[in-house]
Amino acid sequence: MSGLSQSEMEGCRNLLGLLDNDEIMALCDTVTNRLVHPEDRQDAIRAILVYSQSVEELLRRRKVHREAIFKYLATQEIVVSPATEKHNLIQHAKDYWDKRSELELKKMPEPITKKEDIQLFQQAKEDKKAEKVDFHRLGEEFCHWFFELLNSQNPLMGPPQDEWGPQHFWHDVKLRFYYNTSEQNVIDYHGAEIVSLRLLSLVKEEFLFLNPNLDSRGLKCASSPHGLVMIGVAGTVHRGDTCLGIFEQIFGLIRCPFVENTWKIKFINLRIIGGNSLAPGTVLKPAVTFEQSDLEAFYNVITLCDNTEVRLNVKQTLDSGTGDQALCSGNEALLNKREPSLPNPLKH
Repeated sequence: MSGLSQSEMEGCRNLLGLLDNDEIMALCDTVTNRLVHPEDRQDAIRAILVYSQSVEELLRRRKVHREAIFKYLATQEIVVSPATEKHNLIQHAKDYWDKRSELELKKMPEPITKKEDIQLFQQAKEDKKAEKVDFHRLGEEFCHWFFELLNSQNPLMGPPQDEWGPQHFWHDVKLRFYYNTSEQNVIDYHGAEIVSLRLLSLVKEEFLFLNPNLDSRGLKCASSPHGLVMIGVAGTVHRGDTCLGIFEQIFGLIRCPFVENTWKIKFINLRIIGGNSLAPGTVLKPAVTFEQSDLEAFYNVITLCDNTEVRLNVKQTLDSGTGDQALCSGNEALLNKREPSLPNPLKH
């Protein structure tokens, strides 16, 4: 095992780099007593450093000549007299490496020994852990961002605050859009470009404004063991000064592994109900009508959509059959219907 410290080893490696190949190979033979046969120059330098018992032993060898040590000190901006003897040059080099070791030690964080420091450290870890699972906060922040960005694309709201586009979605995102206004329909859209344009058309061409209700009744969040975060949100739909109806929306988010603290939209289920489609006397209540367990069940239907039994079980969980309380319609055929054309703008 080498008798050199880390800073001494690094310094000697740079110093040996000033010797020519023949000197390095000869020095390796001397230090290792010809028991090591290096393949190249770098291999020889490694052997010299490993088998040297101390920095003094290495630098005092005749093959490490005085001029090499002087040149090394000059490269480190250590000014000494050209007439300085070799043993004094060695001491200058040692002092320089010792100072570097002390500086590196000072940069290292001190170990936590005090009781209060340990408590603070543990509290910080707990806070960080709690932050990772605060999905409700994530849901709030996401909804603020999403609806502010989407609504800002409405020409009646002035210039957009930021760029809307497919970059906010996974490339295979799915949108299921159910609306019940003057007519009733369900349409599926696939792909980031199409989904982005369809949502944009709601505010840019149909002049809608989606106002989410982010209190405890209007927002619910859940997560899957695989990292999919589901956000359910309810709110009211407006055009200008007129409230047209209510909406319920489920987002599926997946964290982007390449950009820190960034989530992209994997799927969206959007349900809009016009005020004239509600039962007479019904008051508009923008509240999420499903619980966290329903969101988790909804995740199952997304991931296991080929399983008919699972799909029907979740269908029963989410569907109240009233038309204005569940995310999905009571008509299974209607849910699976795909229309080639876009729905008409909401009427009031």
